[in-house]
Amino acid sequence: MANTANVKSILKLSLVALLLHALTGQAALTVTNIAPGGCADHSLFLKSDGSLWAMGLNSLGQLGDGTSFNSDNQPEQILASNVTAVAVGGYHSLFLKSDGSLWAMGLSAMGQLGDGTYNLYSSQPEQIVASGVTAISAGGDHSLFLKSDGSLWAMGYNGYGQLGDGTDSGGTDQPEQIIASGVTAISAGQYHSLFLKSDGSLWAMGWSGHGQLGDGTIGDPIDPVYSTPEYNYTNQPEQIVASGVTAIAAGGEHSLFLKSDGSLWAMGDNSWGELGDGTGSNCTNQPEQIVAGGVTAIAAGGYHSLFLKSDGSLWGMGYNSYGQLGNGTPSNGTNLPEQIVTSGVTAIAAGWDHSLFLKSDGSLWAMGGNYVGQLGDGFIDYEFPYPEQIFPAPQPVLGCALASPTDLQFNATCEFGGNFCLLGSTNLTLPLSQWTPLQTNSIATRGADNYSITLTNSVTTCGQQFYILRSR
Repeated sequence: MANTANVKSILKLSLVALLLHALTGQAALTVTNIAPGGCADHSLFLKSDGSLWAMGLNSLGQLGDGTSFNSDNQPEQILASNVTAVAVGGYHSLFLKSDGSLWAMGLSAMGQLGDGTYNLYSSQPEQIVASGVTAISAGGDHSLFLKSDGSLWAMGYNGYGQLGDGTDSGGTDQPEQIIASGVTAISAGQYHSLFLKSDGSLWAMGWSGHGQLGDGTIGDPIDPVYSTPEYNYTNQPEQIVASGVTAIAAGGEHSLFLKSDGSLWAMGDNSWGELGDGTGSNCTNQPEQIVAGGVTAIAAGGYHSLFLKSDGSLWGMGYNSYGQLGNGTPSNGTNLPEQIVTSGVTAIAAGWDHSLFLKSDGSLWAMGGNYVGQLGDGFIDYEFPYPEQIFPAPQPVLGCALASPTDLQFNATCEFGGNFCLLGSTNLTLPLSQWTPLQTNSIATRGADNYSITLTNSVTTCGQQFYILRSR
């Protein structure tokens, strides 16, 4: 039997592997909502039946499955129904139910769950607000939510004023009202927060050490040469743009927003090109236009950014050492927007080192860092720099016929996880490097680079089919 992790490694290198499995009963469901967070190494998503699913780091119970294991590398169902929205923070998670109740799980040491305690963590969902909540966002160690009356509420760490309550205290472990009405959208970054009002104005509070608030300040305005940038912040909401803003996204140390004309704007840290302005500057402390029009959605990760255009194409820029841009070439990054998927993308979410997106058919795709299983593909490994489908699990697809026993012409895609087995017998001529991780009955030299492999492990289980495949 072939080792699953080794087969996955072969697939990633576009080599040859063996595929045997197919999940059933999933075709009717689609994914409707996704949420890694710009500060997180875990992911949540919703299916069309209202069920909540989670994967990735779980060291502090942030998946909400009742445990605090290190990670879960496959999607795990947390709740069966009635969930309508999800948000992911550094080590905590939030979700809403159809009755407008707010629930939380994970790290609580800074009060970010809002449950009235500073306990270390909660590994099961607990209700925070009984009703009336309409939107949620989770930052590094703080949380924001909106109520149906347009009021903005916050809880958690406030050392940089990110709650916007006029203080820079250690924080609060209970929800406190920040704005009484008129707020329409919220986004929490690592140590800063953004929100929109009904007049289209953009407001910000919290740390601005890299200009992520976009208020024209950076470092200490009194002594910018010798001061420590970490101490530059505002603890009250300040207006950044007066009107015309339609969407916001707060990342690790940068911020994005859209205007009503479809233009994309950015500010903050640019060390890895995450602003996408084509420069190598470290940061910008005022909003700058990145794309003139046609942008419909945005997501800000730890040090990378994603956006969608009206044609359904997915674009990315910034840090890419874990392959989170999905362009197939892990690197330090790109400082200009790069097209990743040409069409059919409907929603995006960016984590610390990974990315998720949905397609128009309701399928969930992932790319980037997978060192704690945050992609949910059934493996724990360093990175995966290509978009891979997570749900529904791809079925083996026969691409073309096998002309002769030594002419490998099968093509297929591979789902996450599963059991890899051998059925029947096949003779193949392949480079040794492609077969060394697999269990074989014989390996004989054939020339300088090729080896003849005979696989004769005959197994019959569950009527499953055996395919020899070459990954995409």
